[in-house]
Amino acid sequence: MPHAGWDDFQFDGIGTRWEIATPLQLEPSLQAALLRLVERFDADWSRFRDDSPVTALAREPGRHEFPAEAGPLGLLYRSLYDVTGGAMTPLIGGSLERLGYGAGYSLQPSGPPLPAPAWDEALKWTGSTVTTKAPVVLDIGAAGKGVLVDLLATELEAAGVSTFIIDASGDLLVRGPEAVPVALEHPYNTTQAIGMLSLTGGALCASAANRRAWGDGLHHVLDGKTGRPVRTAVATWTLAETAMLADALATALFFVPGPELQQSFEFSWLTVFSDGSAAYSSEFEGTLFT
Repeated sequence: MPHAGWDDFQFDGIGTRWEIATPLQLEPSLQAALLRLVERFDADWSRFRDDSPVTALAREPGRHEFPAEAGPLGLLYRSLYDVTGGAMTPLIGGSLERLGYGAGYSLQPSGPPLPAPAWDEALKWTGSTVTTKAPVVLDIGAAGKGVLVDLLATELEAAGVSTFIIDASGDLLVRGPEAVPVALEHPYNTTQAIGMLSLTGGALCASAANRRAWGDGLHHVLDGKTGRPVRTAVATWTLAETAMLADALATALFFVPGPELQQSFEFSWLTVFSDGSAAYSSEFEGTLFT
């Protein structure tokens, strides 16, 4: 991933592999600060940790305080909840666990899919305060990795690092004057690409049903209205200014056509469907192979 001659700082965090490429090696103190940020984010937002506020919300209702990133994250989720008619929701965690994608990673369903509770009946999310009326399993997986990418970028820029590439296992953020060539991974064959694009000064995020799949047709992109995996789209890519927005919209494209989302959000997009067809915005800066 990194440019030739660049330093590549690699680490694991929130269940995935990370790479931060920079022209010069990052100072050890900055590397340590970045790792502390990743650990703090995981401790605050993971539904797989017994000590997280998210797990506390699943045990009993109540009021919990989250870090500052919760404010814009909650507003974005609420907006996408409304645009998708409740299909995209942070309350989908209960169904994910029912289908086997829980803290124990059993990957064995314990029951039928579980529709997510209605937002206004179960959740009040105001700024960094989350209040629940009943135990709920909060899952911010549709946007969380993008949030952390943006937080790491802010940390780098505050330390005076202005040129870098953050690669969170496919979710990319680029800062600096150079364009970065990126291959668009084939949704059914990870060794092949279906296209290419040049990424300059923004975020590219992807979502694919094959990335976290198990059992008989089960995967992590669930429709909150039914609790079932989505069957139409198989992969999406989005380009936006921030990784949080690109990450969230990559999931939203599984539920709502791109042109409809563009009425509310500024981004470009590509969607590949299960029948092999594709749709994309006129602004999408990539080239698809024929």
